[in-house]
Amino acid sequence: MTAIIERKIEGRTRDLGGFEVRRVLPAPRQRMVGPFIFFDQMGPAAFEPGTGIDVRPHPHIGLATVTYLFDGALRHQDNLGVDAVIRPGDVNWMTAGRGVVHSERTPPPERARGHRIHGIQTWVALPADQEDVAPAFHHHGAASLPEFERGGVRFRLILGTAWGFEAPVEVFSPIFYLHANMPTGTEAKLDIEHDERAVYLVSGEVELDGEILRAGEMAVITAGSAPVLSANESSIVMLCGGASLGERQIFWNFVASDAARLDQAKRDWTEAAAADFPADGRFTLPATETEHTPLPK
Repeated sequence: MTAIIERKIEGRTRDLGGFEVRRVLPAPRQRMVGPFIFFDQMGPAAFEPGTGIDVRPHPHIGLATVTYLFDGALRHQDNLGVDAVIRPGDVNWMTAGRGVVHSERTPPPERARGHRIHGIQTWVALPADQEDVAPAFHHHGAASLPEFERGGVRFRLILGTAWGFEAPVEVFSPIFYLHANMPTGTEAKLDIEHDERAVYLVSGEVELDGEILRAGEMAVITAGSAPVLSANESSIVMLCGGASLGERQIFWNFVASDAARLDQAKRDWTEAAAADFPADGRFTLPATETEHTPLPK
């Protein structure tokens, strides 16, 4: 009998100074699931008044970033001129393509009064023939995303297609990304029409055809299977996957199909910083920012 779960991945906790993230992808034995190449859970974390998240401007290439929150708010600013605040249930999709620079910070009102943050940040690799597309940013409010119920489980479709529904976010390859709220005792059959699929448990306890999944774990589902996901207690679950894009290389915030692209991006970021980010360069700073994150050694 074929196992339902091909692999379990336990998220690795990292301290980013003031709050923790749980990194799931890339993992040593599982670099990607479909086009998903990076998967981080932020928090849950609480910030006292006057404190917050400050991710200084940094570059990306060859991917799209996806931010989705359960709690809190996050301000995105980039060198395309976008200044947007994301709140729970919204989707921020940033296509890095040939190169973009952005920062992520706690908005001033939340910083002043103190706040909580909890969410998922992922990177989606771009197809090889789209790695150098023009950078772009799109914000999609929670009300624009399809919501539906199956077996008492409430789903919101964040990206792509699932069970006949389609999200409004423009994507570059077959993909799905779902947020599920599961009351105790509910269940849903995961007969989602995609090649590669994974289940990540944010909170609670669930089973996949009787095999327990605990908070902070991702289960990669065997291709062709249709396991039943059931909730032993009230749970928040994320489901993701899609078509494989083949192998990708990753360094810092850069993703590429070959090492030469990574090396060029390293040089371009280092040279831009040394020249105080000239306006005609590949990488420039967001208009209101003066800081940047140096290239790691």
